Amino acid sequence: MITNTSLEYKGDLYPSKIVSYEHEGDSVFFNTDNKVILKVTILRDSLIRFRFTTKGYFSNDFSYAIDKTQLHGYNFLEVTQEESYFQIRTSKVICKIQKADLRLSVYDLNNFLILEDELGFHWEESYEYGGNIVKMSKFSKDGECYYGLGDKATQMNLKGKRVENFATDQYAYQKDQEPLYKVVPFYIGLHNKQAYGIFFDNTFRTFFDFCQERRNITSFWAEGGEMNYYFVYGPQMQDVVTTYTDLTGKPELPPLWVLGYHQCKWSYYPESKVKEITSKFRELQIPCDAIYLDIDYMDGFRCFTWNKNYFPDPKKMVSDLAEDGFKTVVIIDPGIKIDKDYWVYKEGLEKDYFCKRADGPYMKGKVWPGECNFPDYTNPVVREWWAGLFKELISDIGVKGVWNDMNEPAVMEVPNKTFPMDVRHVYDGNPCSHRKAHNIYGTQMARATYHGVKRFAYPKRPFVITRSAYSGAQRYTSSWTGDNVATWEHLWIANIQVQRMSISGMGFTGSDIGGFAEQPTGELYARWIQLGVFHPFCRTHSSGDHGNQEPWAFDEEVINITRKFVSLRYQLLPYLYTMFWQYIEEGVPMLKPLVYYDQDDTQTHYRNDEFIFGNQILVCPILEPNAVGRRMYIPRGEWYNYWTNELFIGGREIWVDTKFDEIPVFVKAGAIIPKYPVQQYVGELEFDELTLDVYYKNGKENSAVYEDAQDGYDYKKGRYSFLSLRSIGKEKELIIQLHKEGKYVTPYTKYKINLIGLPFKVSEIEIDNEKIEFDKINFEQNKFLIVDKEFNELHIVGE
Repeated sequence: MITNTSLEYKGDLYPSKIVSYEHEGDSVFFNTDNKVILKVTILRDSLIRFRFTTKGYFSNDFSYAIDKTQLHGYNFLEVTQEESYFQIRTSKVICKIQKADLRLSVYDLNNFLILEDELGFHWEESYEYGGNIVKMSKFSKDGECYYGLGDKATQMNLKGKRVENFATDQYAYQKDQEPLYKVVPFYIGLHNKQAYGIFFDNTFRTFFDFCQERRNITSFWAEGGEMNYYFVYGPQMQDVVTTYTDLTGKPELPPLWVLGYHQCKWSYYPESKVKEITSKFRELQIPCDAIYLDIDYMDGFRCFTWNKNYFPDPKKMVSDLAEDGFKTVVIIDPGIKIDKDYWVYKEGLEKDYFCKRADGPYMKGKVWPGECNFPDYTNPVVREWWAGLFKELISDIGVKGVWNDMNEPAVMEVPNKTFPMDVRHVYDGNPCSHRKAHNIYGTQMARATYHGVKRFAYPKRPFVITRSAYSGAQRYTSSWTGDNVATWEHLWIANIQVQRMSISGMGFTGSDIGGFAEQPTGELYARWIQLGVFHPFCRTHSSGDHGNQEPWAFDEEVINITRKFVSLRYQLLPYLYTMFWQYIEEGVPMLKPLVYYDQDDTQTHYRNDEFIFGNQILVCPILEPNAVGRRMYIPRGEWYNYWTNELFIGGREIWVDTKFDEIPVFVKAGAIIPKYPVQQYVGELEFDELTLDVYYKNGKENSAVYEDAQDGYDYKKGRYSFLSLRSIGKEKELIIQLHKEGKYVTPYTKYKINLIGLPFKVSEIEIDNEKIEFDKINFEQNKFLIVDKEFNELHIVGE
């Protein structure tokens, strides 16, 4: 689009020479003689914003993506002028801006070229709509790889791909199909062991081309708005992702039950069917924390109503389910049925809260209830009204979570599947058309929903899930990957999608386990469960049009595999909760593709399948039928096979045998993995013992366990427990050091320490320099010991 001949004839325009510049605080303005202005803002030494305008002045600076609570500041900033360029220097990077045409390049402090404009910023006047199509092209370095961009159904490494960002309801999408439900215009570049990031904060339809059109050129462009992008310097991918996540924001901690297993279908009704499903989970002893109600729970698909034929007493039903450990989650869509007797519609109409066409009438579209109007969630007054609508659902009836669907926004029976582009939006005081607001509509709906659920769930924590999202949506909501299909290809897609979302700032994501459309075989469902339990959000969901998809819809073997892996997830809940804590505190993604884990190893650059769950567990799903094993790459270091405890040296590809009830799972040597006993739901059991699986390593390794009351906000007042653990392995000794922070007192009093891979026979055990008799700690030689949790250092000495 940027360079081909037909479009060049349309008249691409370019900045001319710089005629003046001003340095004001953290920003430097460069003015050209054809009225282009480049504003360079140093937010951090490694985070620089580049903002261009072609009209001689900037419009109001507004973004839904940026987390405005983040404080920015740099350590060093120097602006100098050379003969042909201006130079901006921070303590991390050097940026050079050419005087002749505003083309820019970024170097590290050793003058190594990280990023360089090719054509740089240019634009095409859009006479159809007014405004500009804004464009940017940059050189791609030899061997450069590209990652990120959120929810894309394609290879992890985007080299050679072109992608489109326009939130779209893509039922039963396929591999490489564009566009999908979410818009995350952020990518990570990696070359010569240096990583950087680009976040193109533009809510119009955007495109990214990673050397598809031209071999050594990458480019991005938008159908309107500004050329406004952020450059993030690493040099480690970890630094890039953390900085971007800080920039666009992080969620609050979910209640622990949200990290359990969830069951959903379109649709479970009537009430007797819901209770039949939940009872079967308890009968089969398959842990489950949440049951979902799809659109059929409503009266004629009217949001915030109940079908009293199906659910005569929803408050009692929700209470009954809660007594059995099930939290109820309900769907809410944006389409409000046009019905003069429907209270939500009447309120929206009276208060003028619905989206309008350019010539005045309300935008009307068909979705599940029939003809609907749609709230303008870009209006803060409408968001406040929408939040208040959740009072009955949350406060009175006791629903624990809300699921926003169809919020791309999706509209039926129209060619483009969404609103007409002339629909007007308030856009928080920056009025615009749907061309600009489309990609953030779903996020603003989720934002309004979040504030409503949070208000009425207090003092408990809210839970919201959304299908459509733009960068920054993670501050309000979790997400899933939309209407996938029960195929092996989609299992492969789901694995990559959730990894990609994790390094794109939206870590709290999962897929519809088993596939939403069509019907999985028992084998496919089992393999999907085995992957899904290692995703941050874990939910089976399916379309009722294609048969049943509960674990017991298949044979006894699949039931047993489901029980085994869901139970494993419940054992790993403290590990998963700790992952989430590190995500919200430090911006560390919960899932880490191998390239993120070890970018210096070029063997990781094109790996799709393997990923690191948290910091210390390596997972590789089985992605094809009839497999008795698979080849996989073990990253550098030492890793234990979780099932056999066999030790492997990494940095190589190996064959791993697997049974039907296993997938390859490895644990990093030196890791200390916390485990709870298996519960049928979070909070079912009181237990006096936390299990710590200690994997011996000759060397040092740090681990952590975060715990709190599992819900509520006391953790924000310091009532949490953060346990820093260190294992130090020597030839004839293993030392475990423990340091606790926080005021929360965990209910258990003991640790059961499982010893894995110990290379010596134990002759002596010391706790805090005191020798302990074996029988006092239930010691079983080279297997486990049980100790009081109040210790600082444990020595296990060999003969």
